Amino acid sequence: MLCALAIPVIAGIAVSDQPLDQTTAAAGLNGGAAFGIPFLAVFMAIIGIFATGHEYRHGTIQPTLTALPQRSRLIAAKILVVSAVTVAVTVFSLALNALTLLAFWGDVPGLFEDPLRSALVGYVVYTLIYTLSGLGLGLLFRGVPSALVVIFLAPLIIENLIFGLSFLPAADWLVPVVKFLPFSSGARLMQVDMTEMTVPGMPDFDYFGRWGSGAVFAVFAAVIIAAAWTLFKKRDA
Repeated sequence: MLCALAIPVIAGIAVSDQPLDQTTAAAGLNGGAAFGIPFLAVFMAIIGIFATGHEYRHGTIQPTLTALPQRSRLIAAKILVVSAVTVAVTVFSLALNALTLLAFWGDVPGLFEDPLRSALVGYVVYTLIYTLSGLGLGLLFRGVPSALVVIFLAPLIIENLIFGLSFLPAADWLVPVVKFLPFSSGARLMQVDMTEMTVPGMPDFDYFGRWGSGAVFAVFAAVIIAAAWTLFKKRDA
């Protein structure tokens, strides 16, 4: 939350003498998640990984299953608790960032109006899906390190690599794939301006809308959780 809070503080110190538009307000409210590293989402995803992966890392899965042998109930409880904490922390972070913007600008224009309102709701949904992806990966790999590698490697390297290669004529077959990249699609949940930004020579990625892109990310998380859940019920502790 402090990392996310640093963004509106820096913005307030640097440009508080200029009018606050909705794009800048959104960046301040979500801690720069839409254009940089989504601090809160990443840290909450690590909490999600710990919620399942730490059970195997520290050998507590055996006493946990002894106390609660109903495996589906155990996973459902973890999902519910992690989801509730994630939403609460994200909303609190948004409120904290909003107060910071108010302290510097005195007003946040369009805070409860679209498209800023939808972008903020999208940010909460994005953080929740990101966290549940981490929870599923921790359970799938039955540990912390592998899940951490995937949660960082996939959005920061693999998806950026695919996006970059799609600009090459020899790899133009990747263009239709870009809109199905889960983390990149999820990031569109937080955008204020959903219009396509094109420049000469840029491929037409034909992105889904805000909630369609969010659905791509949600399906990705659901597949991971479903696979992890199924294996958890079949494998030994």
